[in-house]
Amino acid sequence: MIVATNNKNKLNEIKKILTGYKIYSLKEKEIYLEIAEDQKTFLDNAKKKAIEVYKIAKEEVIADDSGLCINCLGCFPGVMTHRFLGENATDRMRNEYLINKVNKYIDRSARVVCALAYYNGKNMVTCEGVLDGFIAKTPRGSNGFGFDEIFELPNGLTLAELAPVEKNKLRACFLFAGQKGYIANF
Repeated sequence: MIVATNNKNKLNEIKKILTGYKIYSLKEKEIYLEIAEDQKTFLDNAKKKAIEVYKIAKEEVIADDSGLCINCLGCFPGVMTHRFLGENATDRMRNEYLINKVNKYIDRSARVVCALAYYNGKNMVTCEGVLDGFIAKTPRGSNGFGFDEIFELPNGLTLAELAPVEKNKLRACFLFAGQKGYIANF
């Protein structure tokens, strides 16, 4: 199965979760494609990526789109999580920007949304998972990427403070939800 991503960190996490499958990156399949995530929802972006990669590879594809929705900011950055400061912004820059914005509010609640789409040329299977938490006051942890160091779970740890096994259990819930599901009170 091909994972429709150019993000090495994301690919490595998916490979650790889907250990019973032979997983190929776009690069391993010599697919050099940047798919614009220009849809209005995470799920629509995931479906678009799965279809576009399938058109080229004619092989099973799993694609995702995920992001951070911060309640006091009107669910910002949402589907723009990776791009809201521009393509050249680093994770650190995005995280510091978000912390500074949220520090003006009492409500620090947020959620991570992860949408997945599996496509084999005939059937599209989708799922969406939601993880509730908060925006931390400072970045913490080193076991992650993206916004992991600022997304705090109800147990007080950020995603980046979790051991890889614990973090992968949460990610696996996203991958195997099968339908829209909520993961809360970790």
